[in-house]
Amino acid sequence: MDGTSVQPGLDSSIRAWPQGLTRVPFWVYQEGDVARQEQARVFQGPTWNFLCLEADIPEQGDFRTTFVGEMPVIAVRGEAGAVHAFENRCAHRGALIALDDAGNAKDFACVYHAWRYDLCGNLVSVAFRHGVNGQGGMAKDFDMRSIGPRKLRTTVFCGLVFGTLSDATPPIEDYLGEAVTARVRRVLKKPVEVIGRFTQPLPNNWKLYIENVKDTYHASLLHLFFATFRITRLSQGGGVLVSESGAHHASTTLAAPTTPDSSYRDAGLRSDSDSFRLADPSLLDSRDEWGDGIQLQILTVFPGFVLQQIHNCIAVRQVVPRGVDAMDLHWTYLGFTDDTPELRAIRLKQNNLVGPAGFVSMEDGCVGGFVQRATATAEDEESVVEMGGSGAETQPTRATEAAVRGFWKEWRSLMGM
Repeated sequence: MDGTSVQPGLDSSIRAWPQGLTRVPFWVYQEGDVARQEQARVFQGPTWNFLCLEADIPEQGDFRTTFVGEMPVIAVRGEAGAVHAFENRCAHRGALIALDDAGNAKDFACVYHAWRYDLCGNLVSVAFRHGVNGQGGMAKDFDMRSIGPRKLRTTVFCGLVFGTLSDATPPIEDYLGEAVTARVRRVLKKPVEVIGRFTQPLPNNWKLYIENVKDTYHASLLHLFFATFRITRLSQGGGVLVSESGAHHASTTLAAPTTPDSSYRDAGLRSDSDSFRLADPSLLDSRDEWGDGIQLQILTVFPGFVLQQIHNCIAVRQVVPRGVDAMDLHWTYLGFTDDTPELRAIRLKQNNLVGPAGFVSMEDGCVGGFVQRATATAEDEESVVEMGGSGAETQPTRATEAAVRGFWKEWRSLMGM
């Protein structure tokens, strides 16, 4: 949407948006009213939110605590293999129900007052419900069936578990669109297992990180390692696929050509250097296990999921907002269950490319904070998002901000702007 007035139903404290998709006002990263309303309209709206991997909860009773936006959630394997998800909040006084990151449980009991829930999130027991020695307790008409945490619809796609609170969210493949669906299937082509995970706190609004992941223009400019060792340069083949809604994207980089590429040096860019060498060049030894020459693919599912393939390093990332100016980034590194020892060793070594201290993404951990700090008093100013035009369409180049514009197209639609 490109209207300039606040739509009906949106809090009047939210400001108007500039015309078109090429300007993003900085107040969108700063205002508490925006952060509060996007929890309801975006994360709890008609969107699929990544919860965990199916491999995280293989057996009945296996659970993992996760998030939908800022809302804590429990994802659990129930009876007959069904995957359930419900709010990690006791219906009594609001305490967390599950405190551990993961585990196995027959049911869940809140530590505060021992209210107990089954694997579907149904309230099944209240301590001292009938009182003690004939005194106290709940009223006789107290109905446990009407009380409990919010439950999510769940779906499993390519081993990824997604959840939604909205009945209006379409089936996952319709939500993604045919092209993005194919790109997910390309990477997650067989069963996976977790080979590493951690959480990275970042000092910026969550939308700045999502913009950064969708911003294919910066990758070989900010990341010296990427350009120096020709993992991705804008002069290499590839492009950006944007879903019809604008919400999701997949960018690809083809293997570097064998002929010399002087375009970065000729432009005098920082990201071209002859000064750096790898002490262990085997870091970049890789196998084209997909058989299509794509050495890098970054894919996003709106609002906060990332799937990456960089050479043989496969990972998923989950974006978790922490208020206006902070977020957590949950990284999970993957291998296939049928990896040979040699291929698994390659993956583990290449995992050093990304993460808080990764050769590549340590810059991504900083740059969002740079924007958050620099725009602290520029709420009435706007960023310029014109690279590659003004629309949010698929393009045969990565010298574009089409996927960034697509994110704002979908975000504004859900927020009523």
